[in-house]
Amino acid sequence: MAQQRVPLIAGNWKMNLDHLQAIGVVQKLAWTLEEGKHTYDAAGAEVVVFPPFTDLRSVQTLIEGDRFRLGFGAQDLSQHDSGAYTGEISGAFLKALKAGYVLVGHSERRQYHGETDEICAAKVGAAIRHGIVPVLCVGETAEDLERHGASAVPVAQLRAVLGTLQADAELVIAYEPVWAIGSGQAATAEQAQQVCAALRTTIREVLGDAAADRTRILYGGSVKSGNIAGFLREPDIDGALVGGASLDPVEFAAIARFQKHVGV
Repeated sequence: MAQQRVPLIAGNWKMNLDHLQAIGVVQKLAWTLEEGKHTYDAAGAEVVVFPPFTDLRSVQTLIEGDRFRLGFGAQDLSQHDSGAYTGEISGAFLKALKAGYVLVGHSERRQYHGETDEICAAKVGAAIRHGIVPVLCVGETAEDLERHGASAVPVAQLRAVLGTLQADAELVIAYEPVWAIGSGQAATAEQAQQVCAALRTTIREVLGDAAADRTRILYGGSVKSGNIAGFLREPDIDGALVGGASLDPVEFAAIARFQKHVGV
């Protein structure tokens, strides 16, 4: 893992936890992490949670009020800044809540809401416009893997977005093999590294060396405290996008403390 890229451990809560439950989870997560200060600092890992929209204000108030060393972001945003778009959330609203990150193109958004590469590119642009770092999710289904081979689909998804960006754009990439999400069967570290290396090569080809060297690439798909170390040993994997395990603050904190097991 490149030392110049601070690892990012991100927890996607999906449609779980109301705002009161969110307060309890954030408190316990922060307190658990504080017990291990030697592994939870700027040189260790950046830890970010992605609550549902209705939790964001509560999470923001708690993190700021108690000065917890946690970041937070939103699970989606609109490609539009304002207007007659019932039910959508503007990047301007998220910026006003001081959200640092936003997920774009999660496999569930692509599958259940028909989000295309073009929509994802527009949403990435909207996030950057408002000073929010987009976490662009890319990945393949089992059918994609069998038909096109490893990395072909995620690389194509990434390339469709990179072509719309300036070389200095800040973003995070999350590789999530759809076939591994929620299955309990993660990709191997070697499989994940192969795809993440291809993604970094694509960034290098489109945006140049500086962008490729600074952009963090995460792995997501049945990540647990028991397998995180293997992924983070790989040179092109800079963190994890964690789903179900992020709902358990003790387990998520153990994932964030991956350096205890990586040996770095």
